[in-house]
Amino acid sequence: MSLDTENQEPAEGVAEPVETSAGGSASAEPVGSEQNANETADVISSPDISVPEYQEFTDTSGSGRAEDLARLQNIQITVSAELGRATIPIQDLMQLGEGTVLELNREIDSPVELMAQGVKLASGEVVVVDGCFAIRITKVEAQN
Repeated sequence: MSLDTENQEPAEGVAEPVETSAGGSASAEPVGSEQNANETADVISSPDISVPEYQEFTDTSGSGRAEDLARLQNIQITVSAELGRATIPIQDLMQLGEGTVLELNREIDSPVELMAQGVKLASGEVVVVDGCFAIRITKVEAQN
């Protein structure tokens, strides 16, 4: 409500605010009236709540372990070698272009990490085989 500061009364030409009920319709009655309370109670109703019934679970996972592992052996997974990392500001990243040299955090003779799905599998040294980069494994990581 806008007030006339001298008379402390509503200013002329300013409409009174209109309250809306939960249903979204405008109501000219005050918020605390009995009718609005009854309408709100009708609109908001509690949902039916029930507890689901489940069947008893029996564990049969140990029965075909060898067969399950055999099925997984032909699945292809991407393995990558991490040569090194660099942390740079976005401003420098936006200025990268052809011919830019980006220094990495790994020494030339440091082993590279062999990764699969973000997990370090092994480390090794970079070699060349038939004109392509390769990795000679020097250390296999322990399984967790």
